[in-house]
Amino acid sequence: MNVFLNPGHAPDGNPDPGAVNAETGLRECDVAKAVADLAEGYLKEAGVTVVGNLQDDSLAAITDAANESGADVFVSIHCNAASPAAQGTEVCIYPGSAEGEKLGGCILAQITDALGTANRGLKVRTPGVNGLYVLSHTDMPAVLVELAFISNEEDAELLSSRQDDFARAIARGVTDYEQMQGKKTKG
Repeated sequence: MNVFLNPGHAPDGNPDPGAVNAETGLRECDVAKAVADLAEGYLKEAGVTVVGNLQDDSLAAITDAANESGADVFVSIHCNAASPAAQGTEVCIYPGSAEGEKLGGCILAQITDALGTANRGLKVRTPGVNGLYVLSHTDMPAVLVELAFISNEEDAELLSSRQDDFARAIARGVTDYEQMQGKKTKG
């Protein structure tokens, strides 16, 4: 299986760091990049080919690179933000993508099981309503993983101190999905 990873927001936060924790200064771009780099290593150890790990401020550059990479799946990694009370993990998917739903479900289950974050479920992101560019412009099953809420004190602590656990969970979710695909083709 070939995987394309996309840590969210601009490299080094310029021009857009994504969400920032008001108390600690923890930046989404830094968390996403660290988790993606660690996940890449775990995926490679598991025999999965990572055909891209691109953080860019141009969403078109990201989706073009993914579409040209030969990736079987696309995983974008982000941190959520809202009121300080909001917390948990959710995975955004493209409407009607059964494979995106399977991939997202595998990753979501691994993160919530491993880190104990609240399971906020799969969130369908419809173009023209609440769509996400990277889900709408990739040719392969794609998910956008909202690891946890950087705006919540407990979640921000997890995002700061347990990046390796998030990365391992993403890698396990991808390999769970890969195993589902293998069973589907054999049976």
